[in-house]
Amino acid sequence: MRDIEPIIEKIRRTVASHRLADEGRYTRRLTTLPEGEAPAINEYGVADAANILYSIGDFSPSPLFRNGFADALKSLQHRDTGLFTEPTHHTVHTTAHCSAALELFDERPLPPKSLLPYLEKEKLYELLDSLDWVTSPWDNSHIGAGIYVSMVLSGVAGRDWENDYFAWLWDNADPETGLWRKGCISAPGSRPVYEHMAGSFHYLFNHEYAARPLRYPEKMIDTEIDMYKNHALSRNFGRNCGFLEMDWIYCLTRATRQTGYRFAEGREVLRDFANIFFDYLDAADPEKDASFDDLHMLFGAVCSIAELYRALPGEFSAAKPPKLVLDRRPFI
Repeated sequence: MRDIEPIIEKIRRTVASHRLADEGRYTRRLTTLPEGEAPAINEYGVADAANILYSIGDFSPSPLFRNGFADALKSLQHRDTGLFTEPTHHTVHTTAHCSAALELFDERPLPPKSLLPYLEKEKLYELLDSLDWVTSPWDNSHIGAGIYVSMVLSGVAGRDWENDYFAWLWDNADPETGLWRKGCISAPGSRPVYEHMAGSFHYLFNHEYAARPLRYPEKMIDTEIDMYKNHALSRNFGRNCGFLEMDWIYCLTRATRQTGYRFAEGREVLRDFANIFFDYLDAADPEKDASFDDLHMLFGAVCSIAELYRALPGEFSAAKPPKLVLDRRPFI
């Protein structure tokens, strides 16, 4: 059994170092800021500090802690549009991500006024159809998945709207790979399959939240295992903090929850990857590793830790079992 508590403690110290003067206010980066830029409150700094602290079991019951985070997040929402904005991500991604962080404190954001037209089925389907599923499936999934989360967590979407959303995804699942969108993954000029997988991850966690079935879980499992065995993921896969690792882990673990297909083989590749990934995290220097210093990228790694911990029971130990925020609400 491998003890990962030293990794958890390193993560804990990193988050603490990014805290600004007031409770709940965090900078996203500290030691790797661009030259001349000072630490300042950031949407992803606040949201991901909350996400990480929840994940590693460091949520305080103190009203000062809870109100500090909730107030900080609410202060970042634009009251005229109901959206959250941050320069590195699409506005719908930022809105969904901050809304999801607020949910950890049993709070709701203001309604996303600028997105309300998409409560009409025709507008929703027009949006999903208009996304670039061929040359930008990963980035565009932030919109296609984020629209669901922004509507649902703000309380403006009803049951019929959710059914319409998942009906579109059911109809557009790819029968060859189990990913989204059919007809796009092998299209001329399409991005590598792992980018389609990373995009599909965002739709998958919406399915998991709503307890919706996958149309082709066996095909998704084939895709995940084959990508790993054929080294068809990014060159630094498992050797930095980010989200691609979690995308791959989650697609494999959650597809295997719906079928026993290739179950043992899936656990073998997860075990092989976990040792590589934990070796990297053990050695990482938070003051020199830009991905570790970035709380958003670090949160991606924390999600991977939590999902691996549950997928491989008894193989790792920590003082508190890491929790995955996606098991509470969608979006990371």
